[in-house]
Amino acid sequence: MAAFSTADLVDELGDAVQSVSLQFQNIGGHPRFSGPIRTVRCHRDNALLKAILSTPGDGAVLVVDGGGSLESALVGDLIAALGVEHGWAGIIVNGVIRDRVAIGGLPIGVKALGSNPRKSSKTGAGEADVVVSFGGATFRPGATVWSDEDGILTDGEV
Repeated sequence: MAAFSTADLVDELGDAVQSVSLQFQNIGGHPRFSGPIRTVRCHRDNALLKAILSTPGDGAVLVVDGGGSLESALVGDLIAALGVEHGWAGIIVNGVIRDRVAIGGLPIGVKALGSNPRKSSKTGAGEADVVVSFGGATFRPGATVWSDEDGILTDGEV
């Protein structure tokens, strides 16, 4: 378990960090995780994020902007397992996942808006390593993200 508290970080850093106002659910086996940000923007298509999670994560967190769609899952247990296998610290999905019980047993942080068993498409549409924003926070590739039971913070700096 990571040795930080987002509440303590806000107390210490104040306006130097941004806090996500959306109410994400802790789904992965590690409720506390942090690391450098990598990003994906995709809508109801998870091929690009699967490809990224298949590369060395080196402790990074993949922040996925799915536009807040609740209509189909962007991450399932097989994709989350790729993140574990390749050394990612976590996945934050502005959208939904599936296989939440299986993901809960994996040693990775996963946060999402909820779950839906419907699969997403797999055309590869989307953008990687771009600035994404949701819930009042901006996520820049290379900046830091912290996530725990209280919420998600980013320093927004590169």
